[in-house]
Amino acid sequence: MSKLVLIIVPCYNEEASLPLVLTELRSIKIPDDYEMKVIVINDCSTDDTKAVTLKHLTTLIDLPMNLGIGGAVQTGFKYALSHNFDLAIQLDGDGQHPPSEIKKLIDSYKKQPANVIIGSRFIDKTGFQSSFVRRMGIRYFYRLNRIFTGNHLFDSTSGFRLFDKAAIAVASENYPDDYPEPEALVIFAKAGLTIKEVPVIMRARQGGKSSIRHGASLFYTIKVTIGMLFSFIRN
Repeated sequence: MSKLVLIIVPCYNEEASLPLVLTELRSIKIPDDYEMKVIVINDCSTDDTKAVTLKHLTTLIDLPMNLGIGGAVQTGFKYALSHNFDLAIQLDGDGQHPPSEIKKLIDSYKKQPANVIIGSRFIDKTGFQSSFVRRMGIRYFYRLNRIFTGNHLFDSTSGFRLFDKAAIAVASENYPDDYPEPEALVIFAKAGLTIKEVPVIMRARQGGKSSIRHGASLFYTIKVTIGMLFSFIRN
């Protein structure tokens, strides 16, 4: 019997990049014993993200209010849990995560299962490596995550991730609201889940604007640090 894989694509104003993402998702090849379904979570976009999704005949959850990236992704986890998917894969709608790289996550899971598998751009250091300022921030979160979890995860801000049933259940119940990726790793570690990284190739954003720009980088760092701390000390 095939394993069911849900591709969760959270989107906020991604009309420019989403057509490429959805087109590429239709053409990728995954192992024969896996069956893939794509769902777009439209986080109350003000552009034509909804129309683009429907045009590409893709399943859509159209949120009535903006929940932020964490709420949008958690909506996907709740869908995966209620529909009994074996795996969920988060793939950003901005085009940074090439759908062709999904096979690497699944192959890694088949070879050596883990509850959470992160697609990392910093293992082989190929493809788009982000800006210098962001790389400094990612190194900071690497050290912070090592303190809180003991894990050596070089791309803790990566939103390109595979989750098994146990991780889906945890994330459906408890997932950070804003900038969730580093903080979620603390939650997963405290729940006793195994986490690993595999090398993937990423690319620059294919359209739209990042939510972390200019002076927001400092705010992001402070907010995520506090979030990780509270997730670490919370019972």
